[in-house]
This record gives sequence, C-alpha cells and structure tokens, in this order.
Amino acid sequence: MRALIVEDEIPASEELSYLIREHSQIEVVDCLEDGLDVLKFLQEQEVDVLFLDINIPSLDGMMLAQHIGKFARKPYIVFTTAYKEHAAEAFELEAFDYILKPYDEKRIATMLHKLELTFKRDQEQSESMLGELQGEDQAYRRIQGYESAHGLGVEQENDKRQAQVRSGIPQTQQGMEQRVVSSSSPSHPADHLTGTRINLLRNDNIIVTDSADIYYAEAQEKVTKVYTKNGEFTMPVSISDFHSRLPQDTFFRCHRSYLVNLSQIREIVPWFNNTYLLRLRDLEAEVPVSRGKVKEFRQLMRI
Repeated sequence: MRALIVEDEIPASEELSYLIREHSQIEVVDCLEDGLDVLKFLQEQEVDVLFLDINIPSLDGMMLAQHIGKFARKPYIVFTTAYKEHAAEAFELEAFDYILKPYDEKRIATMLHKLELTFKRDQEQSESMLGELQGEDQAYRRIQGYESAHGLGVEQENDKRQAQVRSGIPQTQQGMEQRVVSSSSPSHPADHLTGTRINLLRNDNIIVTDSADIYYAEAQEKVTKVYTKNGEFTMPVSISDFHSRLPQDTFFRCHRSYLVNLSQIREIVPWFNNTYLLRLRDLEAEVPVSRGKVKEFRQLMRI
C-alpha cells in the first residue's frame, strides 16, 4: 500500500511515519502540509490511503476529503486530529478511521492491521469481479463478431448494391467491386461500436445503448464505470479503449480517469488551480477537468 501523510506539524508527521513503518508494510510516499498541495499531488499520483489532519492550511481536512470523495479511485481516509467534535462528520464522509492525538501506539497498530486486511480483501474482490467481467466480455465480443458478420456486413452490402443500381453500374462490375472491397477491407468486429449505438454490459445481459444517453465514464482499477440515463454499467476495458468506441466529436477525455459527453454538460464550475468541475444534466455527480486538459476544453466549449 502507498500512503500520503497530510499534517502541518512536523513532530506529529514524523511520529506517524515512524509508527506506520514499525507496525505495517505500508509505504509512506510523501508528507504534505497544505490542502491544495495535496490536490495537486493527487492529480499526478495515486495513493491507497491518506492520513489526514483536519486543521491544515488552504483547504481544511474535511473540505479536502469531500473533494477526494469525487475522485474516480478513492483512497481510504484516516483522520488524525486533536478534535473529537468532527468524528460524526468524518464518518459521514466514509472515513476508514478517526485517530485522536496524541497518538496511542497500540491504537495505531490495531488500525494499521485492520487497514491492511481491508485493502487485501478489497483487492481480492476487485480481482474476482474483474474475472467475471472478462468472462462476460468474451461472450460480448463473440456477439459483436456475429452481428458484424451477419448483420452490419449484410446491410452495408445491400446499401452498396442499391447505390450501384441507382448509378447504373453493370452487375458484373458490381460483383468485381464487391470482391475487391471484401478482400482489401476485412470487417472488424468492433467497427459498429463507433456509431451512435454501443453495447454495455449489465450482469449477463448486453444493453444496446444510444451513445447520446451516456453522460460520462470513469476509470476504476482495470474496469470502466459508465453512467447513463438508464443507470450504471461496468465495462471490463480501459477507459482509453472505451473512449475509442465512442463518437470522438462528442466525448472528451477531460481527465486521465474521466471522459464526458460534452452535450450533457449543464454547468461549468471554476475549481482550484484554474481547472473546472463539470455538472451534468439529471445527475448529482461532478466530473473534473484536469489542468493538462483545460486549454483544449476551453477551445471546445468556446470559453
């Protein structure tokens, strides 16, 4: 596991680092003092757990946890603070634990053991789910191949034949052209996914969905979560692969972990470091635009 300590008091930060090294296999990758610096750090790197003080500069721990809760991959959060009164709010934010200062070594050791066990369990569940999704994806791709060979290919040939008849091309020449097309342009099973329809997986079912009904997608581990007007789907592919199957003029990769349907944006909210949060029609979720994508996004949206 990789950990980030967020603490503006050096003695407390050093003590916590020592206890983590002594009682766990968790790697502390950095110690930061400022809430905005943490958000910048997490835009570039991923960690599995944050040990988060509440009273820190720029953006306090509670506000920071709220922002992190919108990330595609959410790290565990362990609050480390001298203030008892924030405990209820912390657990509303789904904090893993709430540790009071001064630190009690036995309490820290127990928490770290529980954290590592939980991480291992969640990893195993994620791998099991991925295996199931890969099995579904194999069936999904077989159906795609069948549809491409027996559905779309036939439709394309019929459309071509009708066009040739209208243009007056002799039937013998039509046959020669058809054979040339067949030999030089082999069909690809996924070609039809780049149109207005895309097949999404839910349990053992393949749901044919209009791409306009997709609001956004987010990368989670080795799968992609897809959010539509008809619910949520999990695709056993990378977000880059999924993006390649969508109309490129409509869907924008606004962040390394997110892509968004530009036509579904209802509000663009200025966020920290000159970036944006995107609010979408009919959904409560907010989608971030990363710093590296801001210029391109502004050009697309003419802002």
